[in-house]
Amino acid sequence: MEEYRKILTRYWGYTSFRPLQDEIIKSVMEGRDTLGLMPTGGGKSVTFQVPGLAMEGTCLVITPLIALMKEQVSRLNSQEIKSAAIHSGMSREEIDIALENCIYGDYKFLYVSPERISTPVFQGKLSRLNLSLVTIDEAHCISQWGYDFRPSYLKIAVLRNFIPDRVPFLALTASATEQVVQDIMSKLEFREKNVLRTSFNRKNISYLVRKVEDKGSYLVRTVKKVRGSGIVYVRSRKRTGEVARLLAENGISADFYHAGLADEVRDRKQASWTAGETRIIVSTNAFGMGIDKADVRFVIHWDIPDSIENYFQESGRAGRDNKPAFAVLLYSPADKSRLEESLRKKFPPVEKIKDVYEALCNYLQVPHGTGKDNVFDFNMADFISAYRLPVIETYNSLQFLQREGYMEFTEEINNPSRVHFIVSRDDLYKFQVANEAFDGFIKLLLRSYTGMFSEFVAISEDTLARKSALTRDTVYQFLVKLASLNIIRYIPGRTTALVIFTEERLVRKGLFISPENYLHVKEKYIHRLEKMTGYAEPDTRCRSVYLLDYFGEDSERCGRCDVCRKRNELDLSRYEFDIILEEIKKILSENTPDAEELVRMTDHPGEKVVKVLRWLLDHNKIIRDDNQKLSWNT
Repeated sequence: MEEYRKILTRYWGYTSFRPLQDEIIKSVMEGRDTLGLMPTGGGKSVTFQVPGLAMEGTCLVITPLIALMKEQVSRLNSQEIKSAAIHSGMSREEIDIALENCIYGDYKFLYVSPERISTPVFQGKLSRLNLSLVTIDEAHCISQWGYDFRPSYLKIAVLRNFIPDRVPFLALTASATEQVVQDIMSKLEFREKNVLRTSFNRKNISYLVRKVEDKGSYLVRTVKKVRGSGIVYVRSRKRTGEVARLLAENGISADFYHAGLADEVRDRKQASWTAGETRIIVSTNAFGMGIDKADVRFVIHWDIPDSIENYFQESGRAGRDNKPAFAVLLYSPADKSRLEESLRKKFPPVEKIKDVYEALCNYLQVPHGTGKDNVFDFNMADFISAYRLPVIETYNSLQFLQREGYMEFTEEINNPSRVHFIVSRDDLYKFQVANEAFDGFIKLLLRSYTGMFSEFVAISEDTLARKSALTRDTVYQFLVKLASLNIIRYIPGRTTALVIFTEERLVRKGLFISPENYLHVKEKYIHRLEKMTGYAEPDTRCRSVYLLDYFGEDSERCGRCDVCRKRNELDLSRYEFDIILEEIKKILSENTPDAEELVRMTDHPGEKVVKVLRWLLDHNKIIRDDNQKLSWNT
């Protein structure tokens, strides 16, 4: 492990591994298929990046998170670790160049989005890649029991037909139930069951549920009382701006963030928050993947998430420095109504799903029997307007079509402009001598960016304009003209959603939405909603115990959440409270005494039994009938 620690220190500045990182690295280096279960903030990327650097060849990383993929590739390249990415937002030419560079250019990491691995262009070159390791991030996506199932993940195991047996698979996820754990290993065709996990228990986080009607007033009061930076999660882009303005109007440094913002804007906002210039970031769940900020003191959820998995991941971004932190869920009766309404909209009738499919194919002008592996820019707002479709029902219909494997649908991707020189340096020099009008601009390009002769490089027209005192339009015209003269390939930047057809267009009667799958998905979603409201509504069970129990982990009361704090006010130790509680349960399972009789029937000091009994009555765990007789509220 000493060699791996040296790599860790050289590239990440740490002198020792976090819990479980070294065990996963050792398992991978021994050539074993490995499933690593690590909570948010546990440092999953180190478990494949260190072996990837230690081994000869290229580490293939499969991830659905395009923003995270681009961020990690950028960070690795800035450390002079040659890395590339392939996703559906790229042209075929860009993908082909990236693959050829990995084959011949000693690249250490190749990130690929899952829908790309089954394409002919990728599989055609796969056997020529010298792979050292295959890493599957967000591995829960392969399981239909998981909360974010993606059919494209089911094709990952096919890679074993193209790569040597010596290449191990490393599957990573931050949240998975035991059923999902077993499913991941089965679907990825693990050669042996090999699960390495660390406790999900975040002992430094205090989980709190605050039942409030006026969330805005509570939020302002709370963040004024506590210190440090934080994240406020909301469920809509519009609300990010509203809540950020509310905080700013009350003298609190805050900004908003969502996936619809341009790359440069998002990068600037995240950098400001990471550096501590902005105290609070208000965001949709687009914010948080791969953030490198250890001192987040609180994460507040304005809206209740629709699954324990999402809540656990998002709240787990607090306190990565292992110092005390808070995860607060703001909850009101209206939230439950909203979740029930979302359930209705989440599952459109099957015929409505087929209507959306046909409208989409017509909108994108895809004839019957064609379209497989084609990628289309997709303007959701224009599509909905053109066919007069309801927004939420349409979005969820697209999600169902994705689950059935007919297409992949990405939310908006911010792709910057890219440039690639397609002439040699010598020919470029000759062109500059012969075309003096372009000489200065070409020099500006070459001074501003590197690597453009070997691959497409992201550029910013705005940055070039500032550096050259030209207008943005003039910069754009220079780039277009150079492209027309076959000096460069220029792909203008765009922010767009994408639709990838994974099957050819079918006639309506051939489009099958499995009733079993439809009902199965609905049942799982209802189950996750019930578990989430089961966390938020009762005030009788330790919040941490509830979360850990969901993931199959036994634990004791944390002593820090809002439920435990109320118990602590009774001036009883956890042991005393629990032992009296168990005795009361036993008595009430056999008898229906009144309060005085119950106190006499116990073997503990009466004043302590009264405290526990009063707490149980206050929290509706025990009920009285008309004759004042007590029974356990089942």
